[in-house]
Amino acid sequence: MPRRRAALRSRLAPGVTLEVRRAGRAGDAAFVESLGRECAISSVASLRPTSESNAQSAFDRLREIVEDQSHVTLVAERDGERLGFLLLLDRLPDEVTLLPQAFVAYMAVKPGGRGRGVGAALLAAAEDEARRRLLPYIALMVTEENEAARRLYERAGYRTERRLLCKAL
Repeated sequence: MPRRRAALRSRLAPGVTLEVRRAGRAGDAAFVESLGRECAISSVASLRPTSESNAQSAFDRLREIVEDQSHVTLVAERDGERLGFLLLLDRLPDEVTLLPQAFVAYMAVKPGGRGRGVGAALLAAAEDEARRRLLPYIALMVTEENEAARRLYERAGYRTERRLLCKAL
């Protein structure tokens, strides 16, 4: 996959370009594990609260599931500093239509990189990867309360297809 340079340059350092690449360099796996565990609690909705430890365990389990399937891990970095990652499944058909799709299993951005185009660049690179693999759709799930992520996805053209409804008993 060719390296993707984000169209937007850093607001703080206009000459520095964001790069999104496939994971594979020394330290990438540890970065994904660490940042994923750090951000795991943000995936928890208030309707089903849990401990940070449980959220981290759920992320570890998700990572193991992803690693056992065909996938691509993308890493975003600026000036050599890793800022975020995205886990993309490429052989998980839609569960209702059975149509092929790419599926964003997880995306995380360091707090200092949020609102600076890192998530948008990761998402665009994932879409490029899906197109390269001739997948006609890309899908993801987002916690309803994660308004910043929902705005990012909506700006990128994602629309609600289904909703997961839950009721506390």
